[in-house]
Amino acid sequence: MRIISGKYKSKVMRAPQGLPTRPTTDRAKEGLFSWMNARFDMEGLVVMDLFCGTGNICYEFISRGASKIIAVDKHPACVKFVREQFSQFEPGDFQVFCTDAKVAIERSKDTFDIVFADPPYDYKEHLYLANAVMNAGLLKPDGIFIMEHPAEINFKHHPGWLETRHYGRVYFSFFNFQS
Repeated sequence: MRIISGKYKSKVMRAPQGLPTRPTTDRAKEGLFSWMNARFDMEGLVVMDLFCGTGNICYEFISRGASKIIAVDKHPACVKFVREQFSQFEPGDFQVFCTDAKVAIERSKDTFDIVFADPPYDYKEHLYLANAVMNAGLLKPDGIFIMEHPAEINFKHHPGWLETRHYGRVYFSFFNFQS
């Protein structure tokens, strides 16, 4: 896994074998961050990454200047790995919590510019997740919720849906309150 852009461009991190994850591909990350770069000044963003896995997306945000990252995963080995990786970057407000995404959504007191979620392939609650994030007060007024999901899931009738983009076999749907 490597960082594709920003201050830490080309930095490689090797996740230990056996983590229950599949990092987002470089092609999909490039497309995702190109979309975000057109809409956000990445410097100073406040980001929540639900289902952070190896932390792949978190590191891209750090490399681009995010000021605060809250990473969440329910797997202790993933959380341990992400904590170790966070310590390799310049000091910042980078936190990782070992908890379920639902619990993190319910308990968060922060608001975010971006909430990102890449649930496991066998996850069946995509609509619940979109509704929970949109209704929990997690997003700042111009904030965006981004969810990676399988091709067969369609959000175009969701009231907060902006658009869906795909990069190869990876699909991202984007949501906000202005839709």
